[in-house]
Formats: sequence, structure tokens, C-alpha cells
Amino acid sequence: MIPAPSCPLSPSLAGAPIGVFDSGVGGLSVLQALRNELPHERFVYFSDNAWAPYGERSAAFIAERSLAIATHLLEQHGIKALVVACNTATAAAIELLRQQLPHLQLVGIEPAIKPAAQRSHTGRVGVMGTRGTLGSARFARLLASLPPQVQCVLQPCDGLALAIEQAALQPHDEAARAAVQALCQRYTQAMGRFGRQAGEIDTLVLGCTHYVFAQEHLRALVGPDVQLLDTGVPVARHTRRLLLYAQLLATPSPPAQAQAPCVQWLTSGNPLVLRSAVAHWLHLPTAACQRIMLPPPALDAP
Repeated sequence: MIPAPSCPLSPSLAGAPIGVFDSGVGGLSVLQALRNELPHERFVYFSDNAWAPYGERSAAFIAERSLAIATHLLEQHGIKALVVACNTATAAAIELLRQQLPHLQLVGIEPAIKPAAQRSHTGRVGVMGTRGTLGSARFARLLASLPPQVQCVLQPCDGLALAIEQAALQPHDEAARAAVQALCQRYTQAMGRFGRQAGEIDTLVLGCTHYVFAQEHLRALVGPDVQLLDTGVPVARHTRRLLLYAQLLATPSPPAQAQAPCVQWLTSGNPLVLRSAVAHWLHLPTAACQRIMLPPPALDAP
């Protein structure tokens, strides 16, 4: 059950944008699903790639950074909802965000191990994620909720999100592409056998939004019979339900009315990284990509 809005909402708020943020470009996979599910909405995407990847930083660092980004998007861009398009940030910061911003519609993201457990026939589910996600208390609770006959093989993927970020900056660089492929190979081999036979992993959960952009490599490594699960589409559908319940869904604008850009692009780091990733993966123009200098976190330590 989605809770009722805790304060009166202005009718004009329905036309406000939806904020989406990630440590880098991985959240673009969630943004793509959101745009497909909510074609009349406007979005503000914040890529915090000056501090990426989050998965190898402390929970306190990520919580502080997430709150700073959410506050900026709320105060400077008037967002009506915020999608935390990062598994690690959700694990570390979603409860803090709910406490500090109680009137903002919030959507987090977590590895799709529950649907994976339901779909698996062998009972062995692989989970690729960052150390920050897989080592969090939130993920431990999620893992404990699974039926006892389901075995999850957890694989921290150090360096993979960063390699995907670098490949986004150099989409035609074979060395950058090979680095992503090599890491995917290392981590899938470490997990064991994939397939549909007893004892094999038949379902692989992509527990980081970045990993969606490595699906081509992962599919070649695990074979055609293994299910790959991410959470972009379920998160987009949940966001739609949340906005509908709160009466915050945008309505189509008249054809003659001037349209604001469907996505406003913000980054804390090199704008070229975000521009390259958006052009390569989403095929959207990013001429208005803006660099935002938020105060550095006090907890500047991995």
C-alpha cells in the first residue's frame, strides 16, 4: 500500500520534473525505462561522476552525498519526485532521505532477487553487485526474506562500474570495451557454472544499474538460456503508480504549446562522460548538459 500524501499538494506540482540520480551513467538505464513508462513527464538527471563509483565508498559518505543531491534537485529544480537510480545509494541513504524529505515522493532501487527466486528453476541465483550494495544491512534483510531452497551466489564486481563509465567516454575504443569484457568474464567465472541443469545458475541479477550496459558481454558469457534481470522497468512502473496515487501525473501538453526539454542533464564531473553515454546508449542530444559544483562531502573517504 502506497501511503497517502502527508501534506496538501499544489495542482501545478503535477507539471514539475522528476529527479533521477546515480553515481554516474548507470542510472541512464532506469531513466530510459522511466521515459518509456511516463512519456509526458519531464526529468532532471544528475550524474555524480565526480565521486563515482559509490560502490567502493563508505555508507556514511554515500548518505551525505545523496542528501546533498536530493536537496539540490528539490530546491533548485522543484522536483515532484526523486528516483534513486543506484542500488548502493538506495541501500545507504533511502531511509535518511525519507526522514529528511518527508513530503517528497521517493523511489529507491534494489537488486531483483525476489523475482529471480520466483523465476529460477534450479534454485541457484547469481547476483552481481557492488560491495556497498551486497554488504549493506538492507540487502541482508532482502536476502533473508527468500525461501530457504533458493541459493544466491553473491559476486562483488570491483571496478566494473568504473570500467563501464570509461567505456561510455570512449564508445569506439576497443581497449575500453575489452576492459569491460575482461571484468565480466572474471566475475562470471568466479560465480561457477551457468545453465539450466541442477546445480547451475539459471538466473543472473544485475545488482548495479551500470551493469545493464554490459548485457551484451554478460549474455555471451552465460549463454542464451540464463535469465538476466534488472529493475529498470519495475521501478518505472512503481513510479507511475506512486504519482498516480498522489495525483501528480503530468498531462499531455497541447501540440501548439512550447515544450521544455524532456530531460535536463546535470553532472558533478566531466560533462563529456554524460554526453557520450547519453548519445551512445539513449541516442538523445545533450547540448544543455550542465556541471554542478555541490559542496564536497565532509566524509571524503572510501
